[in-house]
Amino acid sequence: MECQPIEVDERPWGKYEVLLDSDTCKVKRITVKPGGRLSYQKHFKRQELWMIVKGTADITINGETKSYTEDETVFIPKEAAHRIANTTNSEVVFIEIQRGSYFGEDDIIRLEDDYGRS
Repeated sequence: MECQPIEVDERPWGKYEVLLDSDTCKVKRITVKPGGRLSYQKHFKRQELWMIVKGTADITINGETKSYTEDETVFIPKEAAHRIANTTNSEVVFIEIQRGSYFGEDDIIRLEDDYGRS
């Protein structure tokens, strides 16, 4: 059974789908296109847990990059600089669980961005 998203947002690197949005957490299914990568960014009001459900992703946390495959998880602490990249020819899908005091997109501090966003 597939979760139906309550919100979908297309981005240059792929898309995200919000599956749950509550006062205590937010859950997204994120798809990264082949060759795509998200901003190198940090958050001050939330931490994140990512679980790879499809593909292989290169994840950078505080300057250290490691490859993760299906069923592997990574914890991203509050204020850690992080990014996920897809260097393969197949899409990467991961589930992101956000926990903290605020989950708005304006809590993204972009340190680097391939698409000219600030």
